Amino acid sequence: MQDLTDHFVELIRRTSTDLPADVETALLRARETEAAGSAAQGALDSILENVALARAKPAPICQDTGTPIFRVQHPEGWSTRRLREQIRAAVAEATRQAYLRPNAVDSLSDKNSGNNLGDAAFPTVHFEEIEGDTLTVDLLLKGGGCENVGAQYSLPNGSLGAGRDLEGVRRVVLDAVHKAQGQGCAPGVLGVAVGGDRGSSYLASKQALLRPLDDQNAVPALAEMEGRLTAEANQLGIGPMGFGGKTTVLGVKMAGMHRLPASFFVTISYMCWAHRRRRMIVRGDQVTID
Repeated sequence: MQDLTDHFVELIRRTSTDLPADVETALLRARETEAAGSAAQGALDSILENVALARAKPAPICQDTGTPIFRVQHPEGWSTRRLREQIRAAVAEATRQAYLRPNAVDSLSDKNSGNNLGDAAFPTVHFEEIEGDTLTVDLLLKGGGCENVGAQYSLPNGSLGAGRDLEGVRRVVLDAVHKAQGQGCAPGVLGVAVGGDRGSSYLASKQALLRPLDDQNAVPALAEMEGRLTAEANQLGIGPMGFGGKTTVLGVKMAGMHRLPASFFVTISYMCWAHRRRRMIVRGDQVTID
């Protein structure tokens, strides 16, 4: 098994400084829908200028470089211990190079580790063994502002008239967007998990954020609901950074999960406009970063 530490550093650098093309395209499209000279269009102009400057320098797109969340899909025989060690070494090095801000704070002492290395959950690394000989590593950098406006609902919810069906899911998702207002740094992307237990539902909602904005959900009912929620969230008038306007979310990505008969959770992970995600693929000695 090769040492991938330097490649992990490059994955972090690219993720932190270079917004994915599909996200930038969605922001450009959003700018064209807003009224000329409006606060909404002005906010998007500033966002797009920031994206270009970060890529050119290169420098972090946002001062809050977030929690590094890795999903590692590895072939049989790869050492997860060594992969975790290499990822943690890369996170520390990327922090030293200022592509990540020191964000790992001990909740009891309030001390910052200074290198983004905390306990086993910081950085967060999820491993999954898969068939084949390809290693795939997805990285999501999720900032605190958007993380703080995430939500989890238990259905039925009487106050919202939300039952245990897709209409109930729709109601609680729109409620979460309304409560977030501009505090999640809109226009955002919603990862929504329907079902599971509380923990697995949060994980699935974040993993849904790894999907490209322009892909199609394989489940027809969820594909339809993703489009409907995007359209209806954009009718709330919250707009970019909460200034009002036509673009509150850039997209919605949903996942359905099995659940206990007694439970029906809907979990919403809100991602800010700085939707920083990248993928690294390793086949033999060849390493590519998308």
